[in-house]
Amino acid sequence: MGASACARCQGKAVYTRRYSGESLCASCFKDSIVEKTKRTISKYDMLNYGQRVGVAVSGGKDSLSLLQVLHGINRDKRFTLVALTVDEGVEGYREEAVDHAANLVRKLGVEHILVSYKQLYGFTLDEALDWKDERDMSSCSICGVFRRRAIDEAAVRAGVDVIATAHNLDDYAQTFLMNLLHGDADRLAWLDPTILDDDFPLRRVKPFMEIYEEEIALYAYFSAIPFQSVSCPYMHEGLRSEVRDFLNEMEAKHAGMKNVLLRSSLLVASKLSSLEKGFGSIPCSICGKPSSKGTCNVCTMKKLVAEHSKSVLSPSRV
Repeated sequence: MGASACARCQGKAVYTRRYSGESLCASCFKDSIVEKTKRTISKYDMLNYGQRVGVAVSGGKDSLSLLQVLHGINRDKRFTLVALTVDEGVEGYREEAVDHAANLVRKLGVEHILVSYKQLYGFTLDEALDWKDERDMSSCSICGVFRRRAIDEAAVRAGVDVIATAHNLDDYAQTFLMNLLHGDADRLAWLDPTILDDDFPLRRVKPFMEIYEEEIALYAYFSAIPFQSVSCPYMHEGLRSEVRDFLNEMEAKHAGMKNVLLRSSLLVASKLSSLEKGFGSIPCSICGKPSSKGTCNVCTMKKLVAEHSKSVLSPSRV
């Protein structure tokens, strides 16, 4: 078979997976992404009949693609989809993404819950990060703490049973390496996709965890899903950007390296999670939300921001 022929339908191939050698046309490629997603969902028992599934939809290409794929898979209405969007408050960046999310949600006829940092915490991300020159902590680290809580709050309001996020294979591999480089060995167990914690009834699942970021971007392109015209102004801070570049370089030199790292991370996570005596939590002494210690990360971070931010913060409601 010629290199330009689709391995499935013999049509004109537009993409070749270097790690497998498979060449596909646009239509068959899109089908393969859906098939991969369905296999991952089945393998890890991510979604079940009758559930209300909250899909974290930021408005970026990955989350929009996940919503569209899950909507297509759910044509028989086995579960109910609810889009969960968080407006962090990044001027000149989040407005476009939130619009993209709202447009696709409207097109698909999916319920949409929107929350914002300003509403939940009394400040925007821009306001929370205006002490950049005084801190060693990256903007992504600060935002991540607030964003996870915001998604949880949106999920509670929506009454969902499970939260699906668009984290892909690249995200998974990056997080694995970052935990190693930061010395956070205990956190590796959380990468086990089968983990269930009674203290956190809303399980988080990642249906795209076995798909390359590059392939999700191509799926979005072939599906006419809009791409943001600007990137997050804070994205190049911290270790993740360097780890991303390193993994991309390794993949370019050794096709399939990311797949190998994913398998390794899942093996390590599985062994570590089996040794855990449980992921118990205690109520935060300030907000009452589950915490691994006396004060949850959100309350700790809010205190830090309040002490250093130059902006005037409104009283928090979370």
